[in-house]
Amino acid sequence: MLFTIARATADDGDALGEIHAEAWKVAYAPFFATDFAEQGVRRRRTQWHERLAQGKDTIMLARGDERPLAMSAFGASPSKTGMAEIYSFYAHPGGWGTGAARVLMTATLAQLKEDGFDHVHLWTLHDTPQSRRFYTKCGFTETGALRDHDFGDGRPLAQVEFALHL
Repeated sequence: MLFTIARATADDGDALGEIHAEAWKVAYAPFFATDFAEQGVRRRRTQWHERLAQGKDTIMLARGDERPLAMSAFGASPSKTGMAEIYSFYAHPGGWGTGAARVLMTATLAQLKEDGFDHVHLWTLHDTPQSRRFYTKCGFTETGALRDHDFGDGRPLAQVEFALHL
């Protein structure tokens, strides 16, 4: 499969939303009550138009054979001075196992290095072994830091931090 990686444009909001919503539905929705999970999927499907319009993050999109398969959003870390943070990294379940996510992560890390960052960190749910394995395969290590994150239902979930020296 031939992959292309590019910065997302204003026209990519629907593609980003589809990737985010479908990945979230499979990986995250099982942690929530059905109604809350369904609202979360709907919100993720539509939120990317506004984020693209704001233009404050770098958002990249991976396509495989012209089909949108993975997305990343990243920039300066709001909590760790001088570090970058990957805020969102999702692959469409239909593209899992194709290599699209790995190619996108390589491009994301290269862009962060080009942007002048030496270190990057990210947070992922503690109880998502697939994402934790992926980040480890990409060279990230767990920092030992944990935090609770409330997605809006009043039931915080544990997240684990990963970091990488670029």
